[in-house]
Amino acid sequence: MAVYAMAFIAFAIDLARRGSAVDAAEAAAASTASGTASAQASAAGGVATLTRLSARMENDASTPYARSKSLRIGVSLTVLAWLLHLAATVMRGIAAERVPWANMYEFAMTGTLIIMGVFLLVLTRVDLRFLGTFVTGLVLVLLGIASLNYYVEIAPLPPALQSAWLVIHVFVATLGTGFFALGFALSVVQLLQSRREARLAEAKPAGLKFLSTLPSATTLENLSYRTNIVGFILWTFTLMAGSIWAEAAWGRYWGWDTKEVWTFIIWVIYAGYIHARATRGWRGSRSAWLAIIGFSAVMFNFGIVNVFFKGLHAYSGL
Repeated sequence: MAVYAMAFIAFAIDLARRGSAVDAAEAAAASTASGTASAQASAAGGVATLTRLSARMENDASTPYARSKSLRIGVSLTVLAWLLHLAATVMRGIAAERVPWANMYEFAMTGTLIIMGVFLLVLTRVDLRFLGTFVTGLVLVLLGIASLNYYVEIAPLPPALQSAWLVIHVFVATLGTGFFALGFALSVVQLLQSRREARLAEAKPAGLKFLSTLPSATTLENLSYRTNIVGFILWTFTLMAGSIWAEAAWGRYWGWDTKEVWTFIIWVIYAGYIHARATRGWRGSRSAWLAIIGFSAVMFNFGIVNVFFKGLHAYSGL
C-alpha cells in the first residue's frame, strides 16, 4: 500500500503540473500580438505533446501538455506496487492451497489487483495515465477497508465453493469489475469536462484548469462506452456461469437469492446504459450518470450485500 500511496502522490503532482501548464499556455496566447508567443510557449514546455491517445484515437485536448517526469514516476511506481500486490496475493493462495478469493478479504485483494491490472493493460493501448490518481486512490481505499474490516485467517473452503466454477465465475466477475471501474473513472472525468466546456461556451471561468489538458467530453464518453461494453460482456458471462454453478451446487439455476438479484440488477443497469446510448441517443451527461450508477451498484453489491445481507452467497468470512 505504501508504494501505491507514493504512486498516488506522483499522479496528483502531475495534475498540479497540468494546471501550471495551462497557465503558461494562456500567458503565451496573451502575448501572441507581440510576436513572442512561440518562444514563450516553447520555454514553458506546453507545446510538445502526445498528439494521440492511441493508434486510432487523437488527443483532442484544448491545451497541449508535455511529457511529465512525475507522470512517468507515477506509472513506474504503480507497476512496482502491482508486482508486489501480485506476489502477496499469490502467497496468500499458496498458503491457503486454493485460489485467493474465498472471502471478503481475499476477494478485495484479488479484485484490486485485477482493477489495477486492467488499468495497466489498457495503458499499453490507450494513454489514460491522467486517470492514475483516481485508480490508485480507489485501490488504496479498498485495500485499506479490507485490511481494517475484512481481514480473516485462512480457512478451508465451504463445500459449495469446492468447484472449478469458483475459479471461472469469480475471476471473470472481478475482471468485469476492473473494466467497470475504468469506465466509471472516465465517466466522472467526462462530467467534469462537460461542465467545463459548458462554462466556456457561456464565457464563464472554466474552473479546474488541468481539465484543459485532458481529452474532450465526447472523447472521454466514447472511451467510457467502449470500456463498459467489455465489462458488460464479462458480467454477462458471470451471470451465466453463476447460474450453471448454482444448478450444480443447489439444484436450481435461479433462486432469487440477494446476491443473484443484485448481480442481475447490475446487468440490467449496464444493458440499459448500452441500449439507451446506442438506440435512444442518450449521450453526454445522461450516459455518464448511468455508468456511474452502474458502478455504484457494483460497489453496493460488494461492500453491502456481501456483508449485511444473508443468503446462500454469505461467504464473506466475517
